[in-house]
Amino acid sequence: MPVQNLPAPSTPLLLLETRLGLEIAALALAYPRLRRTLPRGSGQPVLVIPGFGMSDRTIAPLLAALRRLGYAAHGWGLGRNLGMRRGVKEQLATRLRELHEQHTQPVTLVGWSLGGVFARELARHQAQYVRRVVTLGSPINGHPDANNMVTLFRLANRGQPVKTDLDGFARRIAPPPVPCTAVYTKTDGIVAWRACLEDPAPNTENVEVRGSHLGLPFNPQVLRVIVERLARAD
Repeated sequence: MPVQNLPAPSTPLLLLETRLGLEIAALALAYPRLRRTLPRGSGQPVLVIPGFGMSDRTIAPLLAALRRLGYAAHGWGLGRNLGMRRGVKEQLATRLRELHEQHTQPVTLVGWSLGGVFARELARHQAQYVRRVVTLGSPINGHPDANNMVTLFRLANRGQPVKTDLDGFARRIAPPPVPCTAVYTKTDGIVAWRACLEDPAPNTENVEVRGSHLGLPFNPQVLRVIVERLARAD
């Protein structure tokens, strides 16, 4: 599949990412209503993978909201996400297998930004342990440079230039063999929104929400999307 040449989000969109604080407050205000209207879980396991530069502490509000709704939500437990470094792939695969064994049922994977890329690859190689994948503003399509994260990657890797593996990226565009939901926002200032879409397939869907990229884990619309997919009888 060819790689499309998509531009990164514009500077005005990037500046709009500063509304994060308002979005966190919006989740707190909306949660009492959501708790009354969203489907309740019965302990279904969920593994949430944070975005680049983030950790389980960052996604703690999402984990807490899912747990209060009756889902067994877990962080990835690997500290700050600095990319696919040595040992991360194996540790994440082990984490998935352990959760599957603990709960005796397939695990739903929720990945924010780069975490969604990790989630899709986990599901691709260990589909027997995965119920479905939900990606939140993840760079899974288009072009690997269609984002404003390149500078952050360079800083995290001591100024080394970012190597763009176009062939590898193109191979990863096809969805894994499980139901996949891609959540995106057209006002994403970090990743080009078209790069966050799954290609049409029987097991894929794309769901638009309103908000910023950084605010996706704290977005009431996103919580509703995740919980409604968890409640589906696959």
